[in-house]
Amino acid sequence: MHKPEIDLEEEKREILRRYRALLRVCHRSRSRTERMRIRKAFEVTLDAHKDMRRKSGEPYIYHPLAVAKIAAEELGLDTLSILCALLHDTVEDTYITLDDIENLFGRKERTIIDGLTKISGVFDYQNTSQQAENFRKMLLTLSDDVRVILIKLADRLHNMRTLDHMSRDKQLKIANETMFMYAPLAHRLGLYHIKTELEDLALKFKEPEEYEDIVTRLQKTQAVRTRFINQFTLPIRRSLDQQGFQYTIKSRTKSVYSIWNKIHKKGVAFEEIYDVFAIRIILDSPAETEKADCWRVYSAVTDFYQPSPERLRDWISIPKSSGYESLHTTVMSPSGKWVEVQIRSERMDEMAERGYAAHWRYKDAPETPESKLDAWLAQIREVLESPSENAIEFIDNFKLSLFSEEIYVFTPNGDLKTLPVAATALDFAFHIHSRVGYHCIGAKVNYKLVPLSHKLRSGDQVEILTSKKQRPKEDWLHIAITPSARQKIKNALREEKKQIAEEGKEMLRRRFASLKVEWLSINLDEMVKYYDTDTTLDLYYRIAKGTIDLKKLRGFSLENGKIRFQRKQEEKQPETRIVSTAPAKGEALLIGDERQKVDYSLAACCNPIPGDEVFGFITVNEGIKIHRTNCPNAQELMSKYAYRVIKARWSSKELVQFEVGLKFSGIDDVGLVQKITNIISTDMNVNMKAISFEANDGIFDGQVRVLVHDTNHLNILIDSLKSVEGVLTVDRIHSEFD
Repeated sequence: MHKPEIDLEEEKREILRRYRALLRVCHRSRSRTERMRIRKAFEVTLDAHKDMRRKSGEPYIYHPLAVAKIAAEELGLDTLSILCALLHDTVEDTYITLDDIENLFGRKERTIIDGLTKISGVFDYQNTSQQAENFRKMLLTLSDDVRVILIKLADRLHNMRTLDHMSRDKQLKIANETMFMYAPLAHRLGLYHIKTELEDLALKFKEPEEYEDIVTRLQKTQAVRTRFINQFTLPIRRSLDQQGFQYTIKSRTKSVYSIWNKIHKKGVAFEEIYDVFAIRIILDSPAETEKADCWRVYSAVTDFYQPSPERLRDWISIPKSSGYESLHTTVMSPSGKWVEVQIRSERMDEMAERGYAAHWRYKDAPETPESKLDAWLAQIREVLESPSENAIEFIDNFKLSLFSEEIYVFTPNGDLKTLPVAATALDFAFHIHSRVGYHCIGAKVNYKLVPLSHKLRSGDQVEILTSKKQRPKEDWLHIAITPSARQKIKNALREEKKQIAEEGKEMLRRRFASLKVEWLSINLDEMVKYYDTDTTLDLYYRIAKGTIDLKKLRGFSLENGKIRFQRKQEEKQPETRIVSTAPAKGEALLIGDERQKVDYSLAACCNPIPGDEVFGFITVNEGIKIHRTNCPNAQELMSKYAYRVIKARWSSKELVQFEVGLKFSGIDDVGLVQKITNIISTDMNVNMKAISFEANDGIFDGQVRVLVHDTNHLNILIDSLKSVEGVLTVDRIHSEFD
């Protein structure tokens, strides 16, 4: 294909325009010195990337300029952050080194750029992934300077905004990784507008048809919503004007991803989602009266509209750990619709929109007392200090702390502690102090004795009972849910295991001496292989515990003090072969870049059929598994194990049959079951594997498993079933979790 000619002069003018646009939004970089430093960073970046282009064909410099603009305009960051945003890819992609960064700009800039630079080199792909190691390194720097993660999120946001030019498999991997880790991280840092855009963009590439459908529906109903909001807010405006409030009223439409999530999680139609939008009242109030003013506005709103008592959320008295402050209530409108109303001050609104980016800006001196952000970063540091934990395990633990809702509990002295929902008495004990956790034997919740596994609720007052004889136990890992508590338990168990292993090591040393086997690493490795343990530590531990009986050590020979297990060497492992679930007559899938025909099996978690968009995943013991791209496990597989994901697409047009499940519901009526089975078996000539119906108080629910050729065949069947009078919903059972 003929490539369009590049107008270099026009590109130079465009680069200059974008640079000037960046300067216009650098509101915190007013001094001449700061502007000169930004100019210097721009010139270094421009020269370093001068011969590089993005996938779209645009000059690469557009990307760092865009990231710096997001950092300045949308996050309100300082000059240092803008410099690092401009320079963030130079060390990874160009001749610029970290030493160059330090010499040109300073030590702090070097530290941040180092945190932003991706890890390169060889990784042990058996137990980790490049993304996980990259993320861990980022967090190591984050625990010292939160600007690292803020710039990284700006970088990810721009990459998502320009993802159209990537190949489909790259789009899916990046979108899944964004949803898996970056959106939850933005949520945890209180960057709700960035979290929302990341989720929406990820959905756009993961489920393009459903995304476009929701966008179209929102556009069509925009005028109706605007009229409703104007009518709803009119009496509120009059009341606030009479009371002399300075305020702004905005409407906030629910994000596309939130609507999509509700449709799939709650099983409701778009028209049935009552909270598609919310009203936000933002007060221009001084800090000393803002809380009282918010409650006065709440009183004004509820004078006109009946509130739902269960839907009152007071985050101005007790802010979220992300710093979010707002008063939420849901009220009934005259038209019979529930409407969420959010009330906050301008300061609270900036904190709500920019989260810890705003918090960080308000830190006026290094001696500022430890804040909730600092406390959270301290927890990260604590988890990171465990060098033995692999990156995948770390990501799992860290992710637990990102998206969890919170509860507020009290110590016996009345001190308030914040924990995630579903936290147990054991989590609370470790939250108080490591020593309290190690020796806890139970708890009193609201003066009543409870076990360590007791789940806490907001408002509980908790007293921990301890004993010096108590030690952490293996089953505590099934009780604790917070990463910090789990890490402390693992560390304690690891230390205990090491002490026990020392006894086993001494036992093996004595046994080797009696058998005249030399204490060499090659002999220890042979023992590890023979007893199928992961490490010598595991070998020593099992010996000490008696699961390996050294008295029965036999079936070996000695060659110059070296041990050889003859029987073990002669054993031959059976050959593993994965058989395709597709019938032999039709190769339905092509796998990999070379579009090879290789053995595979279809994943039971999502039951893919021809027509579904799919990918292959190389498992450890079961060969290649084929998953749908919207499989409930796809996000985790593509994010944590991207190097084991391979391309796959359906190719065969032969009429191969695949089993799929359908669930339906509706109004029960005489002969309804017969109508449904007639459509499936007679009209559509589809084979049924199983069918079940259950009626209760005039409502029926049913499931059927049928054999279809592809998604087109399935969709025709679904449309036919929906046409039956009394049938209200027909949905595909996407996975074993449905």
